[in-house]
Amino acid sequence: MRSKLPLLSALSVGAVVLACQTYDFEPVEPLAIAQTTVEEVIKARQSKPNIMLLVDTSGSMTYPVNPSPACDVEFKGSIVPCGGEAPCNVDVCPTRWTTLQSVVPQFLENSGRFVRFALTTYPETRGGESIPDLCRASTAGALLKTLPEQEDDDSLLAHANEINTLLQGIPNGGEGRPLGGTPTSGSLNFVGGLEGLQDPDRENFVILLTDGLPNCNAANPNSGANPELCKCTIEGNQCQSGYLNRGCLDTDASVTAVRELHEKGIQTIVIGFGAETAVGDGPAVLEAMARAGGFKRTCSAERPCGEGDTCNPTTGLCNRSFFQAGNQAELASALEEISLAVKIPEPCLIRLDGPQRPTDPKLLVVYVEGERTPSSDSTWTLNDDGVRFTGQICERILASTPESPVKIEVRAIRQR
Repeated sequence: MRSKLPLLSALSVGAVVLACQTYDFEPVEPLAIAQTTVEEVIKARQSKPNIMLLVDTSGSMTYPVNPSPACDVEFKGSIVPCGGEAPCNVDVCPTRWTTLQSVVPQFLENSGRFVRFALTTYPETRGGESIPDLCRASTAGALLKTLPEQEDDDSLLAHANEINTLLQGIPNGGEGRPLGGTPTSGSLNFVGGLEGLQDPDRENFVILLTDGLPNCNAANPNSGANPELCKCTIEGNQCQSGYLNRGCLDTDASVTAVRELHEKGIQTIVIGFGAETAVGDGPAVLEAMARAGGFKRTCSAERPCGEGDTCNPTTGLCNRSFFQAGNQAELASALEEISLAVKIPEPCLIRLDGPQRPTDPKLLVVYVEGERTPSSDSTWTLNDDGVRFTGQICERILASTPESPVKIEVRAIRQR
C-alpha cells in the first residue's frame, strides 16, 4: 500500500522560501521504529509575512473598557455614562480606543522587523454623520498604510512605527474620533481585493480587531423585508427606527467574507475586545469567523490560552478560535501571542509548536540539502522553541538568498 505525505523543504534568509511538495513512498520499518509510529510533517514559518491590521473605529470604541459610576461625566446639564459625544476622562476611565493605543506600540515594536504591516480602519465615515456615512465599509480612503516596498529590517520597523503614529493620531473624543457602526463584511471584502495581500510566496494575514458585532450591511437578508429575523445590535433595539435595518446582526456575510479570504490564501485572526464580544451572540459569531479564517491558536502548559479558555492537550490548540480580551493586559497578551505565531524571530530557528514538537531529538530527522544531518552542537539542537541550527549550517542559512535557498527538511516521528 502506497501512502502520500508532504515534505517540508526550502528555508532561506531574506525571503525565507518554504515549499511543500508531496512525495510517494513505500512505508518501511526501520529497526528503531515500531509499526505503531507515524511520520508527520513539521511546518516552518515563511519569512516576512503580510499582515493587514483591520481596526474597528466604530463609536463604541470610545466607551469605557470597564464601565462604572466613576466613568460618568457631565454632558448637556446631566450626569451620563461617558463615551461617544460625552468623552471619558481617560485618566480615570480608559476607553477601548485609548487602551488599544496603549498596547499597539509594543506589538509593532516587537513584530516590526519581521512583518510587512498595512493598516485599514472601518467604518469609513469621512466625517459625515448620516446613517450611510456611519455604516460605510472600508474603501481606498480607509487604507491608511499600504504594504511596504522595502523589506530590510530597519525599513520594516520604520514602516510599523508610521502605522503606530497613524493610530495614535486618532483622538478618543471630538472631531475625528471613532464613530459609526461595524461594517465588518464589506470591509473584509475590501481588504480581500487588495492584490498585495494575495502574495503566493508568503503567508498573508488579516488581524481583525473589533469591539462589537458585525452590522451595517444594507443587503442583510435578515433585516428589511424580514424584520422578524433581525437580531438588533443597537442599544435600545433601534433597528427599525433611526438606524433602519443597518443595525441587524450580519453574521452570515461576515463569515462568508472571512472564508473567501481563506480561499485566497489569507488567514484571518479575530480579536474581540470589550463587553459586547464576550456575551450574547458575541462569542458564537466571532468563533464562526475565526474558524472560517483558518488561523490555529496553538498552546501548551507553558503557553495557556488565557482567561476563560483551555488548551486541548490532544490537539495542542485552544478550544476558542478567537482571542477574547477584556482589559489592557489581555489585549496585550493576545497581540503578543499573535506576534510569536506569525514572525520568525531568528533565521536559524525553525519553530515547532504544540504536540507536534518532540521532546527527544532522536525523534527528529533533519536533512540539509538532501543530506541527513545528525544533531550535534555544531549542526542543530532541539530546544523549547524548536530546531536551532548552529555552526556552518546557520552560516549557510544567513548567506542564502531567494534565488539560492538552503533546503531544509524536518521530519518528526511520534508514537500513536
